[in-house]
Amino acid sequence: MTTDDRDEFLAMSRAKARAMAADPVVAAKAGDLLAAVRTYDWSYQWTWLGLPVIQLPPDVMVMQELIWAAQPQLVIETGIARGGSLVLYASILELIGEGTVLGIDIDIRPHNRDSIERHPLAKRIELVQGSSTDPEVVAQAAAMAAEVERTMVVLDSDHSHDHVLHELRAYAPLVSPGQYLVVADTAIEVPAEEDRIRHWGPGNSPATAWAAYATETDRFERDEQLEAKLLLTSSPGGYMRRVR
Repeated sequence: MTTDDRDEFLAMSRAKARAMAADPVVAAKAGDLLAAVRTYDWSYQWTWLGLPVIQLPPDVMVMQELIWAAQPQLVIETGIARGGSLVLYASILELIGEGTVLGIDIDIRPHNRDSIERHPLAKRIELVQGSSTDPEVVAQAAAMAAEVERTMVVLDSDHSHDHVLHELRAYAPLVSPGQYLVVADTAIEVPAEEDRIRHWGPGNSPATAWAAYATETDRFERDEQLEAKLLLTSSPGGYMRRVR
């Protein structure tokens, strides 16, 4: 007779993740590895169903877990790059059997739009070109969120403090209770010698924006259990679940 050990397996996995996250030796090695691979743009080397996803593999794994578990009817992403993340979210929604991905970007280049719109999962993706902080763009996203019960938001566009804080104030209220708000690339707060010159950096990043916004709301809690297993992530402290 086969024993059902699913609950035991899950409990063991969670305990191992917490222990791993608390191990300073592992954390130091992970930090060194992340710093080293920035030189080689490791996050740029991966695709999802044919399109560049521009995420670290553990973050990709976590996003599919979150979408499968929370089953949002709408996923809003600001900053779509080459479209792989949109296709990632759409592919999980397709398996669930419902849902739309709204991709917002100030500059959707023609070749990227073509790749997204020609993709077999394009039927689940809507694109909006414009600044994510433009009131008309925000209103369009809010109108779509108002039509469904479950909305998830991923902020991954301009990573400067002021811009992300503006996005948080505009889009965090659209996240439904039980769904997730993902503030991407909080690891920018950790300096690295090989980083490109940008108008954001340590002290002016998604992490500082979230710290500021967290003083304005008590609706979100960091998913520490989820982040315990990430280890190699671009978004430490960036996965928040709306709890009220």
